[in-house]
Amino acid sequence: MSAGIPHVLDRLRDRYPSVLVDRIDEHETGRRIVAVKNVTVNEEFFQGHYPGAPLLPAVLTIEALAQVATLLVIEHRGGEPVGQVALRGVNRAKFRRQVVPGDRLRLEVTLGDRVGTLLKVQGLASVEGQTVAEAELVLVVQSGGAQVDPTAYVHPSARLGDGTVVGPHAVIGRQVVIGRRCTVGAQAVIDGRTVLGDDNRVFPFASIGLEPQDMKYRGEDTALTIGHHNIFREFVTIHRGTAGGGGATTIGDHNLFMAYVHVAHDCRIGSQSIFGNSATLGGHVTVEDCASISAGSGVHQFCRVGRHAFVGGYSVVTKDALPFAKTVGGRPARVYGLNVIGLRRRGFTDDTLGRLRKAYRYLVQSKLNTSDALTQIEGHPEIACDEVAYLVQFIRTATRGVILRRGGRRADETADD
Repeated sequence: MSAGIPHVLDRLRDRYPSVLVDRIDEHETGRRIVAVKNVTVNEEFFQGHYPGAPLLPAVLTIEALAQVATLLVIEHRGGEPVGQVALRGVNRAKFRRQVVPGDRLRLEVTLGDRVGTLLKVQGLASVEGQTVAEAELVLVVQSGGAQVDPTAYVHPSARLGDGTVVGPHAVIGRQVVIGRRCTVGAQAVIDGRTVLGDDNRVFPFASIGLEPQDMKYRGEDTALTIGHHNIFREFVTIHRGTAGGGGATTIGDHNLFMAYVHVAHDCRIGSQSIFGNSATLGGHVTVEDCASISAGSGVHQFCRVGRHAFVGGYSVVTKDALPFAKTVGGRPARVYGLNVIGLRRRGFTDDTLGRLRKAYRYLVQSKLNTSDALTQIEGHPEIACDEVAYLVQFIRTATRGVILRRGGRRADETADD
């Protein structure tokens, strides 16, 4: 830690110009730290101070303890960004003996109680085991600001949350609001009325919140709203909404967008979904929670992808992709049974999987048309559960139809996995 001490101490507001910490000897994260200050006669504060009998001013002993306390606070906080630490007060200070050139000052600081932004620490300074000074320090811990590379452009009206890092040559537009602890990679662009939540990662060359590729778009003020903990890899493009589509593209939490993924205007994406490389969503597409759309696949505008659906690589989805199922293929895409492996990974019980299997048998294996199959499912008490009810509702509310064509002989086998 010693190499980073001057940089870290820049967070201590109004600190003495000199660094009064030479080395860290002990460090218990979140609890205690012990540092050393070697007191030498050539330090500037000795010049003219008590000529012939130089002494370390008591106030600088307190300053040294405050600097050590800052190191402990900055290195802790559980990932919470820290901007500056200010010394608010000193309680019950006691000075036991003088400190003179040649002394090695041992500085021990222990974290105490915290109330809001105020933090108390106990400081003890000693020389060769003899106490020199002790005091309770009251610190004000202020939130950390954003870090912006000097080559990046951030519009003065944009808002960046604490701990957010903007990389080289990135561009952040006028209406952009970015939450806490986000990262924006080199040469990424975020523009338009775009709001990102906390802990999002935007990789280099991604393009977030630009104008939609819609011939009807006439420059109206539309939005893109993104939740928390999403990852946008290289060259991902996410467009904001159009007036005709409701005016907003929305994305939930914990989604992964791999390289070259495209999300068009007015899409509605839930949470915990995965989009493989070069997956493409047309305008007005809805992707519900926990879906997986594999590499190279395309979803036609106005289609839906249900919860826990799996769309195989290079598939073409022109109708709604059923929840809980594996949908794979070009024109036309086909259903290859229940997504058993994915559902088990998500914690589905054997009982629920059994009920869904029976429902899918009615849909893809029986000779019944879709309406009759749904009637049979709804009237079958042995397969009733929330997941089956959602499946039925998904099909009944489809406006473009759903993909129910079986994937050939293998479909029967996979439905019974």
